[in-house]
Amino acid sequence: MSITAAYDAQPSKTVDVGAYGVQDNVQHGDFVTENEERDLRRGLAQRHIQMIALAGAIGTGLFIGLGSSLQTGGPLGALLGYAFVGLIVCAVQFALGEVTALLPVTGSFVRHAEFLVDPALGFAVGWNIVYGNWLSIPAEISAICVLFQYWTDINSSLFIVIFIILTFVVGIAFVGIYGEVEFFFALLKILLVVGLIILGLCIDLGGVPGTPRIGFRYWSKPGPWVEHIATGSWGNFLGFWSVMINAVFSFAGVESIAMAAAETRNPRQNIPKACKRVFARVSLFYILTVLIVGMLVSSDDERLQDESGTAAQSPFVIAASAAGIKAIPSIVNAVVITSAWSSSNQALLAGTRVLYSLALKKQAPAIFLRTTSWGVPYMCVLLQTAFMFLAFMSLSSGALTVFYWMVDLVGCGVLISWSCVLVNHLRLLAAMKKQGIARTELPWHNKWTPYSSAIGLAACLLILLTNGFSVFTHGGWSASSFVSSYLDIPLILIAYLGWKYAKGTKFVALEDIPIRAALDEIRDNPETPEPMRKGWKGVVMKMLWE
Repeated sequence: MSITAAYDAQPSKTVDVGAYGVQDNVQHGDFVTENEERDLRRGLAQRHIQMIALAGAIGTGLFIGLGSSLQTGGPLGALLGYAFVGLIVCAVQFALGEVTALLPVTGSFVRHAEFLVDPALGFAVGWNIVYGNWLSIPAEISAICVLFQYWTDINSSLFIVIFIILTFVVGIAFVGIYGEVEFFFALLKILLVVGLIILGLCIDLGGVPGTPRIGFRYWSKPGPWVEHIATGSWGNFLGFWSVMINAVFSFAGVESIAMAAAETRNPRQNIPKACKRVFARVSLFYILTVLIVGMLVSSDDERLQDESGTAAQSPFVIAASAAGIKAIPSIVNAVVITSAWSSSNQALLAGTRVLYSLALKKQAPAIFLRTTSWGVPYMCVLLQTAFMFLAFMSLSSGALTVFYWMVDLVGCGVLISWSCVLVNHLRLLAAMKKQGIARTELPWHNKWTPYSSAIGLAACLLILLTNGFSVFTHGGWSASSFVSSYLDIPLILIAYLGWKYAKGTKFVALEDIPIRAALDEIRDNPETPEPMRKGWKGVVMKMLWE
């Protein structure tokens, strides 16, 4: 029996606190609903979840965007910036893992916000994610067209059509096929990152014939820091802060790991495990890569200013070209194309599952609850596919400007999503304390998360409010930069206050959040333990994704 049915069968345990109080929350799908159990299919295994998170976090920001961070903050500023954001990601991942283990629902932290905070917050954050993904897919497809221009002058409209079709096919197929596609591309990315790190060490240590040893030469001259906007120590700090803002967007995607929780096998076991391990792996890849890049390329190298958007902009390509290795640019360009397409696939999954979850809560039309016989919300996929055709705006310079203004509207959405994850977790902890429920009763928990979530939330809000600081400096004003940095904040507030006013929603009282009902559901319906793999295959699989 589903937890909704179990809870409805015990009316003495519900407390009606208004139009959108606890009782209404339970009846309209804060737990795994009958719709999810009946219409969706659990096609994602643990290895898929692990690799989907890696695929989302390792993308163009790592392969191409590091050059900008190195140029802005210097090798030490870039390293510290990515390390600091890595700690924030750790806080977000652990908070997400603890709440998802209790409530493994489609829509992840969007539904958690309704259950733990206020239905209006779930509405605002949910639609922010939906329209953000509507715009991010055509943006990724436009980027793919630019990347292909590195090799050919074929009309970009051909590549737009091809990748719209490919993305739609993956999105409408059984979710297990999506998992396999992302698994394959994630392996490609990981192999490329490992290969580039090894290649970078060989170049740096003089292991390539005809190339002198570099060592930490560029840390001495031009130096570990770069002055940004100001001079002296303040300029060095602003350089570091700009790197940290870039790093946030490089790590974007890790919060999507639980969006398809209701389509994941044993989600209470596999999603927390993925949250814990993905953080370590992603942080390791990024920090090692930033360190190697800072050793290979000088922060004042003019080639870092290349604005082509292709592999020519990658610091790894710059270093490999200087060492006379000709194949690296095309290899990097090819993998960056797969990264961009992988990002569009992940945006399609996240956007459609959040839209489906909003429809479950009657915050979107019920038509979006329709699913195929293999468990895919096809009306959500069709709507998002329609927005992919915005990629054709990239064929016109004037339309492209308008298009990127639209993309800029959701520029800080990742910080809002991370903040929502952390607020949800803090509310869960406060509710458990209020109700006298020990944290050890959670299916997965860590002793330091009460502190890491609070610190992580403060850091996210600080970065959110200061991420556009350069537009307020002398001569630094840019309307597009201001829009990308701040316009999403009033959009979220308008959506939140508008839904709250229209539906009369209230903050869910801590004592009324039915945590005990969720714990009883876990006790009464335990997941089947994951089988233990033995032998050398078990060792390899444990190293990779267990």
